Amino acid sequence: MRDYAKELPEHVSKYIGENELFLEIFQGNNSSPQCARPPLLFVHGAFTGSWMWSKYIPHFTSAGWNSYCINLRGHYKSRSVDLTKVEFENYLDDIRQAISEIAEEYAVPPVVIGFSMGGILSQKLAEGVRIAGLVLIDSSICRQVHDEVPYRDLAPRMPGLIVPAPARDEQSSADETLDDIAFQRKYLSMESAKAFAAFSFHFGAEGISVDGGKITCPSLVISAANDEEDDRRGRAMARHLGGEYLGLEGTTHTGLLVGQRYCEAVSRMMVWLARFAENSSQPSKPRLASSRPT
Repeated sequence: MRDYAKELPEHVSKYIGENELFLEIFQGNNSSPQCARPPLLFVHGAFTGSWMWSKYIPHFTSAGWNSYCINLRGHYKSRSVDLTKVEFENYLDDIRQAISEIAEEYAVPPVVIGFSMGGILSQKLAEGVRIAGLVLIDSSICRQVHDEVPYRDLAPRMPGLIVPAPARDEQSSADETLDDIAFQRKYLSMESAKAFAAFSFHFGAEGISVDGGKITCPSLVISAANDEEDDRRGRAMARHLGGEYLGLEGTTHTGLLVGQRYCEAVSRMMVWLARFAENSSQPSKPRLASSRPT
């Protein structure tokens, strides 16, 4: 099994806040904290951690972006906590803690990049916290988007005390190799049932309300669009936030981060991020890291 987390560029890490959140910090090539570009803050999804960004990070550091990967409480190398007591709002506090840490180094707020559960957390955070931009990758949807394009034929499952990690015992995927799947299986862990009960319609949640009018930063929504309803939800989310949209057919939820077509999402993000580099004294040409095998 290929462990992509062990192929990350050299970086530093530290624990922050009273919950000892594990924060990984990657210096962009030819960049510094004084760079005019905003840093990037990557927020992982349920069951995962900063390791889920292992294929992404080399491209952004190669292009000069300083990048931070937060691990929410109880995830990956963050201090273990009792997940039966962790709520959606606690995860919001964790992201605020990371932004506060970044604010000590930079004069500009970060661009927040959220995947899945990290996406709905990032949307809610953006209502009241100043950020430079918002990128959502196959994000969990808010209540307003669900009202417009509801999931059909759901048989909601009520979570127990915790939600166990996905088994990922499948032998094939539309866009993931067996190595990609095995990599995830190695690190996937349990998740807070209370958090799921707040945002996941598949677990009977009423959903998280997001006031799109309060989110004034530029935004980009990228979705795995495998049918018309997936595409409609992605477009509705982008419209709700006043942002741009990219739907990628034939991709999977986790494949957008660790699958064989992840570079398509990264390429679109690079183009979108170029707006923040225009006034930077650092090179700003959007590009991918050179021929990194997947």
